Amino acid sequence: MKPGIYLAHKPVGATSFSIVRDLMREVETAGLSRKQMPVCHGGTLDPFAEGLLPLLAGPATHLMEWLHVVPKTYEAEVVWGVETDNGDLLGRVIHEGDATALTAETLEAALIPFLGWTEQVPPATSAKKVGGEPAYKKAHRGEAVELPPSRVYLHEARWLSHELPRSSRLRLTCRGGYYVRALARELGRALGCGAHLARLHRTTIGPWADPGPGGRLWLHGPELLPWCASRVIAGDEVNDVKHGRTIPLGELRPPDWRLPEGFPDPEAPVRALQKGRLVALLREQEGALRAVTHLWPGL
Repeated sequence: MKPGIYLAHKPVGATSFSIVRDLMREVETAGLSRKQMPVCHGGTLDPFAEGLLPLLAGPATHLMEWLHVVPKTYEAEVVWGVETDNGDLLGRVIHEGDATALTAETLEAALIPFLGWTEQVPPATSAKKVGGEPAYKKAHRGEAVELPPSRVYLHEARWLSHELPRSSRLRLTCRGGYYVRALARELGRALGCGAHLARLHRTTIGPWADPGPGGRLWLHGPELLPWCASRVIAGDEVNDVKHGRTIPLGELRPPDWRLPEGFPDPEAPVRALQKGRLVALLREQEGALRAVTHLWPGL
């Protein structure tokens, strides 16, 4: 059991935490405590959804925020004519409408207002916290939940196919924090017929693809955060970085993977690499570099 990021596939029906729990059992089987090898996931997938779920182990748990700011691509099936209270096929029907007038042209036009930065109200059954508790727990107890809108980013969206008036298949790329269920809800309301998701598959996060059922891939060293520039450190620089002192800018290597054109700049840090291991994240300060996140003994 090694620290790093594990690219796993979450199947339909499982919770994201159940996949984390499976990895925790592997940690315990390896004779390590949760303190020695903490584990978390890098972005919730709802039980009805499937696809890529990054699992972060050891010091890699400190990298979670940097998975949030890169592109995530999904494929979804939108069912027309029915809105549910949670936005997916497992929810309670709260509205039924007539979808017979929908055409491919009207659906293309309906996507345009949702592109770019917009305000989005998360589903009441989301993991957003209300009073320190996830909203879905309150909703499942029957409590009224009102969530404020969040600023979200949809980079691109296009319809893959239609079986009108019943359903359509959509592919979209967004920034972390985007709720595809909320997009389906708002499309249905804008079109006047109601809509919900019947299927959701997260296919990629940045350059990383869903390994498919039963698959899992271990990432470490330069494979981590490949959208960040890197700086090789050695000798006295290692001690300087460890103790919070600045080091010269030196030779910065460009990212191994580039963001799509026009995607918001994540203001990514610089990766400090020592003997092929990722040991810290650095930020430029007055023409030098200083560690902002320590990952010792390295990933």
